[in-house]
Formats: sequence, structure tokens, C-alpha cells
Amino acid sequence: MIVFLDPSEVPADFGPSVVAIGKFDGVHTGHRAVIDRARVDASDGARVVAVTFDRNPLSVLRPDRCPPDVIGPHQKLDLLERAGVDATLLLTFDEVLAAEPAEVFVRRVLVDALGARTVLVGRDFRFGAGGAGDPDLLERLGAAHGFRVDVVDDIRAVHADRRVSSTWIREALAAGDIATATKLLGRSPSVWGEVVHGLKRGRELGYPTANLSSELEGFVPADGVYAGWLVDADGGRRISYPAAISVGTNPTFDDVHARQVEAFVLDETGLNLYGHHVEVRFVERVREMTAFDGIDALLTQMALDVDRVRAVLR
Repeated sequence: MIVFLDPSEVPADFGPSVVAIGKFDGVHTGHRAVIDRARVDASDGARVVAVTFDRNPLSVLRPDRCPPDVIGPHQKLDLLERAGVDATLLLTFDEVLAAEPAEVFVRRVLVDALGARTVLVGRDFRFGAGGAGDPDLLERLGAAHGFRVDVVDDIRAVHADRRVSSTWIREALAAGDIATATKLLGRSPSVWGEVVHGLKRGRELGYPTANLSSELEGFVPADGVYAGWLVDADGGRRISYPAAISVGTNPTFDDVHARQVEAFVLDETGLNLYGHHVEVRFVERVREMTAFDGIDALLTQMALDVDRVRAVLR
């Protein structure tokens, strides 16, 4: 997948293209329905392009109302590529872009840069200064500039009669409900970041863990122990390791003051992941985070946790 960070980077002969626009926070099943529609529209040889942003626009427009991201920019680009997008224009959302009139955005990005033939958006799509642009305005501008607008209806979950959304995914993850989040995302929820040195307490206890930097990408689920996978993508290929994943502050010792994600890789000795960027995928919550009365009780529970993780991942 080609990645552009500014419309000026797009070659003059790039189009025609079929463009899907949105935040794509999570690249969940609703987002992929838009992308799948774009792929069908582009089946005659046009390029499928995602236009998205490096951050939630609310972080600039209304930071007091901006929720945490489901995924970060690296994850978003990876997931868009896996969804079949040919190119992504990842725009920096700042005060300048926020103030750009809707008509100027359409001409600069969709017409001049991408040569859009069809533009797909969700029904709640807003764009341009003050959010003045909506699908109706986009359709009128499309008629003037020679592209068609396809407004894609929401994807609803039959079992809950609720729109699939990033908000719902965040709610599920905050409750440790990995099963619901997985259904909505169409894949296991995950975080991504660099493996850094920790207190090495896990190694002292016989359970060495890969500790992710606090600067990780992705929504960290509720505190607890999870069955999942650690995926090492450094070195040009993905290697997946079964893992018992701890999320929280290690309350038994009460000396970790920030929530952290650490993964104990099963059945691997001598694995050196320091400095690697890894993805940690959550499959099932095994138990809540608990403070134990001493190390012996903790070790007994950790052994039970590993057995449960094996059973889940079998």
C-alpha cells in the first residue's frame, strides 16, 4: 500500500480513484463495509484510496470531548492495507486543516490530488470548517466536479440492534469484554508498541515478560490477565507467540504507578525482544487483576493462569 502524508505527494497521473473518507478508528466491520464497497466500485482498474487523519479531529476541535483512540496511526495503516486499500492519504489534522472550507478541501484533495471518480462516506460524515460539509453538500460538489458520492448506511449488530461503532468497542474493552470487541472489530483487539526494560520482577519469579512502552498504540482493555498472542513483526516477517498477558499495576507489590501491558511468552526461553516493536492481541480475559497475600500465592495463581491460557489458545 502506498502512503501519502500530504496531497502534494500524490503523483499527477495517480487517478482515477475510488475514495473512502473517515476517521477509521479501529478499522472495524462498519469501516470495512465502506472499504469493501469501494473495492467493488474500483473493480475496473481504479485505485482504492482511504483518506483519513493522523489523530481524532476532536483532539483539535474539542479536546475535552475527545475519547481515547481504539488504534494508533501505525495500526490504522497496517489494517487499511490488510483490508485491501491501494493507497492511504494520512492527513495531519491541525488548526489549518480544521479551518479549510469544505469546497476547498474537495477540490484540493479529492479532485486535484486523487482524481476521485467515486467518494464513499458514512451518513454521519462531516467535513470542512465548522463541520459545514455533510453528505448532501458533498453530493452537490461531486456533481459540479464530476464524481459520484455513495453514502454507506450504518452496519448494525443483529444481536443488540446497535450501530457498530468505535464508541461501542471502547465500552467493551473498558469492561474487559473481549468477545464483544472481537465481533465488532472482526478480529482480536490489540495494542502495538516497543518492548522496553521493566522491573524484571517476572524474570525473578520465573515468568519473564515483554513489557510494552507506555507510548503504545491502541486501547488498553480493563485490568486483568488475558490469553492472547504476541506478534513480533521486526525482521520483515510476523512471528506469533502464544502469551499470557497482564494489564494493570501489579497490586501485589504496589510499586507500579502506571498501568502497563506485559506478555509472558509460553514455552520460549532466551527470547530477546528488547527494542522490538510488537503487537499484543487479546483473545480472552482469564481473570481480573487481584492483589495476593504474598509471593507464594501469586506464583500458584500464575501457574493456574498459564494453564488456563493454554486451554483457551489450544
